[in-house]
Amino acid sequence: MSEDQEAQEDELLALASIYDQEEFQRHDSARGGQVQICPDLPPDFKVSVKAGGRCADYGVSFLPPLVLNFELPADYPSTSSPLFTLSCKWLSEVQIAAVCRHLDKLWQESLGSVVLFSWIQFLREDVLSFLQISSSLELPSQWDGDNARAHKEGAGHGAWAGLHGPGPATRADSNAELLLQLLDFDRAQRHKEFDNQLFDCGICFSKKLGANCFSFRECKHVYCTECTRGYFQVLIRDGAVDGLKCPQSDCGCEATPMQVKQLVGEELFGRYDRLLLQSSLDGMADVTYCPRHACATAVLVEPDSPSAICTSCRYAFCTLCRQGYHGLSRCAEKGARGEAEPDTGEPYAPVPKKEDGLRGLWDDYDTGSKTRRKFLEKRYGRSVLQNRVEYVLTESWLDTNTKKCPHCQATIQKDGGCNRVLCSKCHHYFCWVCLRQDKISEHFSDPASPCSQSYYHQ
Repeated sequence: MSEDQEAQEDELLALASIYDQEEFQRHDSARGGQVQICPDLPPDFKVSVKAGGRCADYGVSFLPPLVLNFELPADYPSTSSPLFTLSCKWLSEVQIAAVCRHLDKLWQESLGSVVLFSWIQFLREDVLSFLQISSSLELPSQWDGDNARAHKEGAGHGAWAGLHGPGPATRADSNAELLLQLLDFDRAQRHKEFDNQLFDCGICFSKKLGANCFSFRECKHVYCTECTRGYFQVLIRDGAVDGLKCPQSDCGCEATPMQVKQLVGEELFGRYDRLLLQSSLDGMADVTYCPRHACATAVLVEPDSPSAICTSCRYAFCTLCRQGYHGLSRCAEKGARGEAEPDTGEPYAPVPKKEDGLRGLWDDYDTGSKTRRKFLEKRYGRSVLQNRVEYVLTESWLDTNTKKCPHCQATIQKDGGCNRVLCSKCHHYFCWVCLRQDKISEHFSDPASPCSQSYYHQ
């Protein structure tokens, strides 16, 4: 074996030991191979796209690799340089040609020595600064649709040839397609990096690989998949579909529906989806429900009109008394005639008049039969009726026994326990004594805090 052959074999073995199979592949039939090099990006790196006179920026942590294919001549490295081609999705032909000329320059500077590792190091660490790309990559204004794998021939010491593809695409289509490719690659690499890291679960405090963990997208807090799945399952079974948020007390970031579906499965996600829709509809003042129990479809209420028509069963009804629409006749007149509520068979009981006040409405709900309660819940909404309790209770009782949540202003009653209170509506913690919301644990453990001595007092 000649000195050149020995140097070539040592260089190829070194590359195989340094890089994994995704980065370096050695050719079987020749002394050559392919190297894929992802450049190191600075923090807060962005891809910029100009369209319609406007510029849109997208933050990325990874760019697709530069692909270097090479073959080693018999007299490399003593006399000849490697034969190579270079291709890249996100560089223009002019930029690729400039990089190739620089690789030739590196070979000339190290004539007689192996050069592949120096090339790879340059492409990974210095190619962006060489091309004067600092904090953002602006996609070229004119783009060859097949530029991801093609470049024209250029002058270089190493004989490098272009791979020719189909004709150029339109600028708008090729730029949009290229942007999607860059973002998809960045997303896949982030996911791969996350899967290979170790994280401390904030619930069970165990160390888990990212592949077995769940991350909230906005806040980036990480918990193991098993703990997060159990946490979500309990909330969904309890009907708290508005509370699928990060378990950390001072964080309100929510899981996306797709994340919930991946964790809890189809069956439980179906319940979550139905309850979430029901919760959204209940909070809409212009939505009521068809009074027919077999239907109960959500119906949009026209403003300033007591009539509504169910879009599913076509039942026309009065939104005030929930009976069949009775025109200009008063709701109470129908009730006085002893007509039955729809689908219940029980005598109709008129809804309290406005002048009777909120107390009369609550008394009607509080003392009514199970059928009557369901009727009023459909008429006004369960959450609305429950909120009416605040107005029924006297102001003095409220001042003495309840406080307003400092985050959502919900009325809270504390029945024993410590002064670290969790609001059942918005799921935020606060101090019962001073209503502080942030850094609750440090608040009670700080000796200088006036509330530290009253942690276990009511």
